[in-house]
Amino acid sequence: MGEIKSSAHSKWRCQYHIVFAPKYRRKEIYGQLATDIGQILRKLCEQKKVEILEATACPDHIHMLVCIPPHISVSQFMGFLKGKSTLMIFDRHANLKYKYGSRHFWSRGYYVDTVGRNKTAVQEYIQSQLEEDLMKDQITLKEYTDPFTGSKNTKA
Repeated sequence: MGEIKSSAHSKWRCQYHIVFAPKYRRKEIYGQLATDIGQILRKLCEQKKVEILEATACPDHIHMLVCIPPHISVSQFMGFLKGKSTLMIFDRHANLKYKYGSRHFWSRGYYVDTVGRNKTAVQEYIQSQLEEDLMKDQITLKEYTDPFTGSKNTKA
């Protein structure tokens, strides 16, 4: 895992940290949908012979640490991954087509960064990302005072 790979005429280690989100950053990735998205992404990566080193599905985005063969560009891979996964998600979850008209599940852009020698730091970041998101959600809870009764109610 993470070692130098080889093909017929080349040796390579092309690792990328990729982050992409659903359209309008909707918090759709949870429960059964998160499980299905994980299975779909794994299946599509296997088809392109892309190795998933680390991955996390947060409620409103996906983090992946992947090893992409050099004959596939990152933009080609992301176009394939987001395009095919959208079709597969809408096939499995037909009710989402009412929220996402014209079959657009993922937002247009994505973030990509080369990993290089700091693979362990990126893996730790991806693993801790879900915990950090939950902590940020707890920090943003506000207390509201009802102006009529004076009682405090907590709302998100």
